[in-house]
Amino acid sequence: MNSPEQPLPTFDEVLLCTPQTSAEQVGLFLRRCLIPCQGGDKIYTMLYADELSYDVSCRAEELFQQLQHCNSSYRLIILCNCERENSYLPSAFSHYKVHMIPQRSRAEIQQYLQHHFRVAQPSNSAASVFKEHMCVGIVSSKRAGMGK
Repeated sequence: MNSPEQPLPTFDEVLLCTPQTSAEQVGLFLRRCLIPCQGGDKIYTMLYADELSYDVSCRAEELFQQLQHCNSSYRLIILCNCERENSYLPSAFSHYKVHMIPQRSRAEIQQYLQHHFRVAQPSNSAASVFKEHMCVGIVSSKRAGMGK
């Protein structure tokens, strides 16, 4: 986010973990991150890694230990909920832990995201529904089941 022209992460750089995320999905992700290939400037991110099941977490740690020697310049970020930092994967990687404080203001982050999510040529698309012709938006309600 150092420059507005810096791209957002691509689909292969981010793994959104849930309790249903399989060991195969995590394994493919870690292989992409840890096995050297062209285009090595990517930053790989596992989101909500604390939600992985115990078995998947164990297998992920084992695979990481096997593959980390293949590439000494990998860039991997594992984000977890601080309230679940005692789950398996956050505990296994606790010696790498870094508490992060955002370096940019909320307004700067919003401006960066707006730059990337704004539809260039407004047309008859869903972007006309969202504020300032954004191609993404968040719809929420304090009341469940209200047709979102």
